[in-house]
Amino acid sequence: MPTRTSVHHLLSQAATATPDAPALSYRNATLSYAETWRSARAAAAQLLSVGVQRGDRVAIYLEKRFETVASIFAVSAAGGVFVPVNHVLKAAQVRHILADSGAEVLITSADRLTQLDEVLPDTRIAHVIVVGAALPDPTSAWRLHGWDDGQAAAGEPGQSPAIDLDPAAILYTSGSTGKPKGVVLSHRNLIVGAESVSTYLANTSDDVILSVLPLSFDAGLSQVTTAFSVGAHCVLMNYLLPREVAKLCGQYGVTGLTCVPPLWLQLAEVNWPEAVAGNLRYWANTGGRMPRPTLDRLRGIFTEADPYLMYGLTEAFRSTYLDPSEIDRRPDSIGKAIPNAEILVLRPDGSPCAPGEEGELVHRGALVALGYWGDPIRTAERYRPVDDPREQWRAPERAVWSGDTVVADEEGFLYFVGRTDHMMKTSGYRVSPSEIEEAAYSTGLVRDAVAFGEEDKALGQRIVLVVTPTTPDLDVSALATALRQALPLYMVPSRIDVRGELPRSPNGKYDRTQLVSEVSG
Repeated sequence: MPTRTSVHHLLSQAATATPDAPALSYRNATLSYAETWRSARAAAAQLLSVGVQRGDRVAIYLEKRFETVASIFAVSAAGGVFVPVNHVLKAAQVRHILADSGAEVLITSADRLTQLDEVLPDTRIAHVIVVGAALPDPTSAWRLHGWDDGQAAAGEPGQSPAIDLDPAAILYTSGSTGKPKGVVLSHRNLIVGAESVSTYLANTSDDVILSVLPLSFDAGLSQVTTAFSVGAHCVLMNYLLPREVAKLCGQYGVTGLTCVPPLWLQLAEVNWPEAVAGNLRYWANTGGRMPRPTLDRLRGIFTEADPYLMYGLTEAFRSTYLDPSEIDRRPDSIGKAIPNAEILVLRPDGSPCAPGEEGELVHRGALVALGYWGDPIRTAERYRPVDDPREQWRAPERAVWSGDTVVADEEGFLYFVGRTDHMMKTSGYRVSPSEIEEAAYSTGLVRDAVAFGEEDKALGQRIVLVVTPTTPDLDVSALATALRQALPLYMVPSRIDVRGELPRSPNGKYDRTQLVSEVSG
C-alpha cells in the first residue's frame, strides 16, 4: 500500500483498491468509494479556485451528510485544515469557532447561512460554499459559491504539498471553564489513530460502521476515518431518537457501534430485535465511564458482540481500550494503551507511580496532538516533556498530560478515578464523582447521575447528586438510604436533586458546567 501522508489518502487509496464498494450511506442512499472520492476531488478543486492555500482553515457547518464527509477530505486534498462545527451549535457558538480558527472559507447550507447573517461580519469568512439551494449574493463582505456548481465544473485538484506533521484539523472541545478551545490534530495523528483503532477492533472491509456521534467530536470523526482506513461501509446518522439507532442498524446490517455513556443508557432501554442485535460484531464505549448496570444490560442485549471499553481525550485522539477477553475479570478498567501509544501514570514531579498509587494519565507517541490553536500558554501547560533518564541524548519529546487521575494495578491495567478539575474535597477526603455516580446507578433507581461539590465552610465541599429517575415515582428517601448503605458517610450526598432531563454537551456528554450553574445558581 502506498504511504499515507495526508488524511485524504484514506479515501483515495480505498477508492483505488475497491472503487465500487459502498463507502457512505445516508438516509436511503449509498455512495461508492469511487463516487465519494470523485465528490471530494471536485470540492478540493473548488477550494483551490477560491484561494485556499496550505494551512488555511476551512470551516464545515453542516449536519451529517455526504457533502460533510466529502468536504473533510476535500480540505485535506487542497492542503488546508478542516474545522468541523457541530450542527447543533447556535450562532454565537459558531461565531467563536469561526473567529478563533481564523477560517476564511465556510461550507454550509442555505438555511444555516441565514442563521449566521449577524455573526459572520465578526469573522474572517470571505467565501461561503453553499450546499443545496444557493442564495443571491448578499450585500456583505463574503462571496457565495454553489456546491453543485463546483461539483459540475471543477477539475482535478493539484498535488497537496502537505506532510504528515502538518495540521489537518482543529476540533473544538469544551473545557471546564471558558469558551471551547481548538485542539490541532496533524495528518499523522488522524492516520495513525485510524490505523490503530481499526487494528484493535479488527475492522475489515466487511464491516458496516454506524456513525452516530458528531463529526466534530474526535470519536465521531474516528468512525469515518477508521472505516475508510480498511474500506468499510460507514452509515451516517444525525441522532434524534434511540429507537432510530436500532432501526438503522437493522436497515444496513451494522456490525460496529460506538457511543458515549449517556447514549448507551438510552439504547439499553430500546427494544432491539434479536436479529439486529445479533448482527453486531462489536460495540464500544468512549467519553466516560460505563455504569456497571448499563454494561451488564448491554451485554445481555448484544450477546454475540465483543464489548470494548475505551478511553480517549481530544488532545491525543484515543489512548486506551480494554480487551473484551478481560471484561469479566475487570469490568471497571479502561484497559491498556492502544497500538502505537504509551500510557504512563505519573506523579506531579514526573516520576512514575507505583501500582495502586493514583497519578495523572500521560500519553506519549504518534497520537499526541500539536497543541491548542493560537494558545501557546495552555499548550505549554498541557503538552510537556516527559523526562526519561535513559534518553538524555535526544531532544525533549512532548507528551500530553491529560488532567485525568488514574491508577494502574500490578498487571498494568488502568482504572479511571476522575478528572482533576472534577475531584471533590470533603471532610479531608478526595472523592471522585464517578464513585458516587456508580453507587447511584447500582441502585437501579436512576437513569442518569451526575455528582459535584458545592463549597461548604465546615466540610470544604458538600456533595450534590443530580439524577433522572427510571420511573416517575422515584422515592428520594429510598435512594438516599441505598446510598448510605453503599458508601462511607463522607461520600453520601448532602443533597439529591431530581430532574426530568440533564443538560448534554453537543457531543452527547453530560454538561457538568451548565448543570452546576443551574443547580447551584
